[in-house]
Amino acid sequence: MALVTRVPLLSTTTSPCASFRQCRAFKCERRFGRLAAVVSSTMADLSTVLVTGAGGRTGQIVYKKLKERSDQYTGRGLVRTAESKEKIGGADDVFVGDIRDADSIVPAIQGIDALVILTSAVPKMKPGFDPSKGGRPEFYFEEGAYPEQVDWIGQKNQIDAAKAAGVKQIVLVGSMGGTNLNHPLNSLGNGNILVWKRKAEQYLADSGIPYTIIRAGGLQDKEGGVRELLVGKDDELLQTETRTIARADVAEVCIQALQFEEVKFKAFDLASKPEGTGTPTKDFKALFSQISTRF
Repeated sequence: MALVTRVPLLSTTTSPCASFRQCRAFKCERRFGRLAAVVSSTMADLSTVLVTGAGGRTGQIVYKKLKERSDQYTGRGLVRTAESKEKIGGADDVFVGDIRDADSIVPAIQGIDALVILTSAVPKMKPGFDPSKGGRPEFYFEEGAYPEQVDWIGQKNQIDAAKAAGVKQIVLVGSMGGTNLNHPLNSLGNGNILVWKRKAEQYLADSGIPYTIIRAGGLQDKEGGVRELLVGKDDELLQTETRTIARADVAEVCIQALQFEEVKFKAFDLASKPEGTGTPTKDFKALFSQISTRF
């Protein structure tokens, strides 16, 4: 990670503080050279993390959490359009690129330590649906934005670029339901979205890069940090009443996954108990220690 900080020029033999007592109070080094070394070391300890799909509803939360924890992370975002960039603040650390175009995402990935993948194809409802007449709405994917192109090729491009750049960990957010070829999500727009997501997950697991695959339940726009989180495998949670998860909780698990060895080279389903039942999850090391599945 290359960071440049402007520091006033001082004599290497003079403390930047007015007196030794003041210097001690601020826990500075008397010699500027040593002080600079301390600052440089602190910067080097920060992990640079890129979240792709940063303009999406879950991606925005991950990006915001990274920025809020600037003592731990140097956050970056990748979005598809300039409009999306402005929507999340328009900062210089937000890159514009198309994951379907491998070359366009290289600048965002260069120099990062970890990658959080939150890109996904999004089906659109066909116009003309009238819920008062009954029936079900029909969905479609825009040309060039089918799951095969976004969830498979686009994610493969990200994994390949990360591997070439020496990225140390990839956190990939997918969906529960991938063990069932007949899952209703696969029929939306005839996109087979879970099939292509699963293929990208397998590609990541075979890449050799330390990975964490989070297969989230039904995503809800609710407050995070107030529910007991549940981890599972092979879509077992879909057979229970606990099949949903707040986007904010998924985002927090993404961040926490960067901190614990217990969750590297692991894949798991993620859901939560209803608010008001169970104990809100705070010990993520204990949560991750329950996971044994590598895929």
